[in-house]
Amino acid sequence: MRKWTVDQTDSSSALAGQALAAMIGQLGQPRFESTLLSSLHPVVAAASCAVYQTGRGRAPRLFMSASHGVRDTTRECWRAYLSGPHLSDRTLTPEAACGDQTLVCHITASEVPVEHRSRVYDAHGVAERLSVVQSSADSLFAVNFYRHQHQPAFSDRQLGDFQAMAPALLALTQKHIQLAAAPSDAPEDMLAHWQQKLLHIEAALTPRELAVCARLLLGMTQDGIAADLGLGLPTVKTYRNRAFARLGIHFRNQLFARLLRA
Repeated sequence: MRKWTVDQTDSSSALAGQALAAMIGQLGQPRFESTLLSSLHPVVAAASCAVYQTGRGRAPRLFMSASHGVRDTTRECWRAYLSGPHLSDRTLTPEAACGDQTLVCHITASEVPVEHRSRVYDAHGVAERLSVVQSSADSLFAVNFYRHQHQPAFSDRQLGDFQAMAPALLALTQKHIQLAAAPSDAPEDMLAHWQQKLLHIEAALTPRELAVCARLLLGMTQDGIAADLGLGLPTVKTYRNRAFARLGIHFRNQLFARLLRA
């Protein structure tokens, strides 16, 4: 596995420029992720891509994914990732903690930990991953491109071109997510959505327990939940612990996985 910091002084090739232009034209549009993958194919011939966010105290979220030339199993891969491997995944984590960083990460399936490799890579024919990652103390935002087993390995030229494009890819992807946010993604709507899902799993959850868990799923801290609900922090912790006991879980990350299993 190789990791390195991004040198933003490098220039991209003509093909990379054309790919970026195509992505700019699709910002905020429903097919952005397909354009992201297909337009980048002449530069980095990946068969699938996924953009997601994980981190301590944050519900994992898959923003978008797509496939090119193969059956789309990206959602299945995400569910497999959340079934356990995400809890111990350090492949996108910086080697040393030194504040916010933009990293490029290249890893082959043989370098991925056994459980992660078995459930995600081997099970779906994935051979290699190339990522640009924005890392902070408690969050990872990753734009990932995957080579599948039927494809030739990424070349040094492709790795170099990807590094040159990495900051622009990161910025474009994040801007698209902002532009494409639908009304249903509004916090109030999402709170109602998560509460309904939680009630479907465990009807005994009280309104306060639902309110706390729904806000945890939105990525709010316990201090933030206390302020939002007008409660003391110990009270929020009590509601959280009672809800987790009813759901048979112990940690915030397991809350999201519990919903997926249901």
